[in-house]
Amino acid sequence: MGFLTNEKLTIVGAAGMIGSNMAQTALMMKLTPNVCLYDPYGPALEGVAEELLQCGFENVNITYSTDIKEALTGAGYIVSSGGAARKAGMTREDLLKGNAQIAEQFGKDIRLYCPEVKHVVVVFNPADITGLITLLYSGLKPAQVSTLAALDSTRLQNELVKYFRVPASEIKNCRTYGGHGEQMAVFASTTDVNGVALDKLIGSDKLSEKDWNDLKQRVIQGGKHIIDLRGRSSFQSPAYLSIEMIAAAMGGTPFRWPAGVYVSSGKFNHIMMAMETSITKDGVHYREVEGTLQEEKELENSYNHLCKLRDEVIAMGIIPPIDKWHDLNPNIK
Repeated sequence: MGFLTNEKLTIVGAAGMIGSNMAQTALMMKLTPNVCLYDPYGPALEGVAEELLQCGFENVNITYSTDIKEALTGAGYIVSSGGAARKAGMTREDLLKGNAQIAEQFGKDIRLYCPEVKHVVVVFNPADITGLITLLYSGLKPAQVSTLAALDSTRLQNELVKYFRVPASEIKNCRTYGGHGEQMAVFASTTDVNGVALDKLIGSDKLSEKDWNDLKQRVIQGGKHIIDLRGRSSFQSPAYLSIEMIAAAMGGTPFRWPAGVYVSSGKFNHIMMAMETSITKDGVHYREVEGTLQEEKELENSYNHLCKLRDEVIAMGIIPPIDKWHDLNPNIK
């Protein structure tokens, strides 16, 4: 099997657990032979590079640099986990200010060093906001920037697998939308379990209302549960899913899950949020989400929560008011 592309893929934050797993996954999936690792922390970065070189991958060019100009120059694709990690007791929103500033600089670096990049996936939290900031400062088109949101949907699938004791292949179209965080909207109406609509099972002897509400809470608290179990935030699942996203953007297998995308639809405006999306060589595109009245209300609540976070970042002076966004990035209408 050959590579999907020969273009340079830069992994930002490669010395961290997510970044190093992303790099290994990209090489194992044979996305491109040209993988560049970037992190400001040199010793750990060199250690990751040495580990990957010692894997014995054939016909690959693994490079690494603590110089962001060197790392980004010529990049066709970028995946960034380059923010502060979430620690025990923290919400994603606790990370807001520090990671918002990192996203601002990341966007400026893209604009300066690789304005011809084809697609950027932003992973670091709160990803909806850091992705939006990256998009604004990079000058890229909305279709060129997506954020990791699939992890909530895969957590829903996992909880249903455990509850019904069936293979994951028997549970179709698990979907959460809106924010990637504890304000997410968990949809039941899209999901089938063994060919039966999940919302038809809720309230039956197969899945009581209480059990469903408890299951939803486990999905919403899925990230916290990993921290409680492992003493650190998730890294294997976000690494794998983000590389599946960039693979789709390279023209590989279509991405199976929702992604964070810039939305300005009349109903939801000037925000990055998880929607029903497709990721192809033409970028990320979304369509309107339809659910029950309750689900749509939850999605509206999630959107409003994201708007508050966005407005906090505006108040901090990190991004300008919405009516000035077009001046910063002419691709934003």
